Amino acid sequence: MPRKIESLFLAGPAGRLEALLEEPDQAAIGIALVCHPHPQHGGTMHNKVVFRVAKGLRRSGHVVMRFNYRGVNLSEGEYAHGEGELHDARVALEVLLSRYPALPLTLAGFSFGSRIALRIGCAPGSLAPRRVIAVGFPTVYKDRSFLEGCNVPRIFIQSTRDQYGPVDELQPLVEALPEPKQLIWIDAEDHFFAGALEQLEESVIQLG
Repeated sequence: MPRKIESLFLAGPAGRLEALLEEPDQAAIGIALVCHPHPQHGGTMHNKVVFRVAKGLRRSGHVVMRFNYRGVNLSEGEYAHGEGELHDARVALEVLLSRYPALPLTLAGFSFGSRIALRIGCAPGSLAPRRVIAVGFPTVYKDRSFLEGCNVPRIFIQSTRDQYGPVDELQPLVEALPEPKQLIWIDAEDHFFAGALEQLEESVIQLG
């Protein structure tokens, strides 16, 4: 039986949201929502890093949903400074949870999307995801209040040459966070894991 890949349009707060749902080849062990990078800098759900993270999660047995924020590709609406995009992600998450209510949840995101995933996962009264995978976390944003007191397992995966989240900024940031947490460095050329996309995918698979 072929693997299920479904294109969806979700009823978002600013109009329809374009989404893609993929089931694993084997029996699913969990579900995962993957959030894409900044919509004003070319970010979409088809970004290479987002694709590799989603593929790694699917190969490890997760049903994966990706989606486009408002105003991106076929999603309606306009950029809303991170707050509207946060609401878009919550809509996608509600649909995913409604379809697979019995499976444990992973939240993941790349760059801007890593902040969205962490804000949802660390919010008070959150749905208590199994973990949040923050890929290419951008330290250029100075508001990190959403990380304070967060006890959801957080896994940071970062390029060693990330120009938006360099080693000397991210290392102390993660060290100062409460447990449980993990920081994985991947030897890559830049923020977008150039030259190391396969290693990125494998690192996600190894997380299980």
